Amino acid sequence: MLVNKENLTTIWLENDGSLIKIIDQRFLPHELKIVTLSSLEDAEFAIREMQVRGAPLIGVTAAFGMYLASLKDTSNEHMKNSGIFLNKARPTAVNLSWAVNKILNEIKDLDLNKRRDFILNLAKKIREDDIEACKKIGEHGVSLIEEIYNKKKSTVNILTHCNAGWLAAVDWGTALAPIFNAKKKEIPIHVWVDETRPRNQGFNLTAWELMNEGIECSLIVDNVGGHLMQKGMVDLCITGTDRTTATGDVCNKIGTYLKALAAYDNNIPFYVAAPISSIDFNIDNGLKEIPIEERESSEVTTISGLNSSMKLETISIVPEGAKAVNYAFDVTPSKFITQIITEKGNVHPNKESISRLLK
Repeated sequence: MLVNKENLTTIWLENDGSLIKIIDQRFLPHELKIVTLSSLEDAEFAIREMQVRGAPLIGVTAAFGMYLASLKDTSNEHMKNSGIFLNKARPTAVNLSWAVNKILNEIKDLDLNKRRDFILNLAKKIREDDIEACKKIGEHGVSLIEEIYNKKKSTVNILTHCNAGWLAAVDWGTALAPIFNAKKKEIPIHVWVDETRPRNQGFNLTAWELMNEGIECSLIVDNVGGHLMQKGMVDLCITGTDRTTATGDVCNKIGTYLKALAAYDNNIPFYVAAPISSIDFNIDNGLKEIPIEERESSEVTTISGLNSSMKLETISIVPEGAKAVNYAFDVTPSKFITQIITEKGNVHPNKESISRLLK
């Protein structure tokens, strides 16, 4: 995708095969900083501290983290412990454990001397598969936007929450992939971008992506979405997902549930873009079975931005000693979701429809 009119992805392998490069997303949109992952510990830090974030990208980073672990030791014990170490970095996004388990399962009967190259090639394949999956999500999702445009014959207004663009994947992204495709097809679109407190990924990341692609967008605070829907200023909602159940419940960035409720009340279609790697086929009840990550309260009590001297600064925005609770995700029950957009097509949020994705 475009950054200052040049193509860039979120994670890539250096030519010598020993170093992984990523965009450190903590500094966006104010600074484009590229950092190197050279060890398992670097990969775990990148996931835990949100240098990388978004379920698909977390999975790809974990895959390369397992490769970096293999540079030290390829034994069963070391690789298993490396997987446990990575899995603890963030508990909600299922792509992390999916990538780790995929690697562990495929090397268990492999000669120790062959594992390193095998893991590297598998990590590269996971990366390429993610790019292709997101590309297809864009192709399937754009038809939903095009359908509305053909009826409306004017600008399609789309609301999205958090960041599910290419920064949350490797390329294209999930929820933004249909939007990028609509731009390429010259369908007139406008995107309402939720701020997505407390980390402001909408303001910091989604807006930056859309502006680099030349897509018209307006930034709104999180509580404005319902008002816009009541006033007929939203034609559809598209979000991403960190974990979707086999029955269609969706766990995504905190605040997604409230947007889905508002959309449901105003008869506005609510779509979720989900690569199949983000679907947890082992669970049915999202409210009861999906672990909800609680993060540091400082994310709520402070805010970062450029000061008058154009330097990044973090300031407190609450009374000294105030207690804050920081839930990172919520669960939207399937009944509030119109369809799930996957690389294999658009499916209904129920077990029968979702189970066909495995065939």
